[in-house]
Amino acid sequence: MEFYEAIRRRSSVREFTDEAIPEETLRRIIAAAYQAPANDHFRDWHFIAVTDKTVMREVLEGVPKNLTVKDVDQMTFISDPVQKESYRFAVPKQYSMLMNAAAVIIPLMKKKVDVLHPADLSHLNCFASVWCSIENLWLAATAEGCGCNLRIPCGSEEETARQATGFPEEYMIPCFIGIGRPAADAVRTKQLVPDLEKQLHWQKF
Repeated sequence: MEFYEAIRRRSSVREFTDEAIPEETLRRIIAAAYQAPANDHFRDWHFIAVTDKTVMREVLEGVPKNLTVKDVDQMTFISDPVQKESYRFAVPKQYSMLMNAAAVIIPLMKKKVDVLHPADLSHLNCFASVWCSIENLWLAATAEGCGCNLRIPCGSEEETARQATGFPEEYMIPCFIGIGRPAADAVRTKQLVPDLEKQLHWQKF
């Protein structure tokens, strides 16, 4: 797939077919993550690819399973109608979109700093770098004809996943990534379209 076409097609997919993703395809997708820029050049990220449904169920045990549209309507920070409609579709699928994926990819980064309480912005360089790798992974998956979604772990979700997979305490999970072949009727929620003429500035704001 041509590069800009992959960028154009990339979107969150929350409904998948039952088709498995070959291990070699997952290897290519994850290898692409390591082509992302790294703040310290080490790229000491790890990725756990979970394809076994029993393990997947253990990993995702902490993810809420019964969220509803009513829960979305109680989120007072949502005011834009397009955003609200997207949340009304996506929030109730937080568990199923991962559990029904062919694989759940768990990126891991070392806890080099307290990302929730950084001393300054530069302390978040390691966190920014791992997200660059996640974008690479997502674009590679799109180029392979796959779709992805992601969930940032909340509460005890990270610890539940740690117990299920055994990754060391010095690592943290920036997000869970569900990946699979998109269902034919998979819904792509409407997105706000930026106005490049207003949001792109040359030389000065």
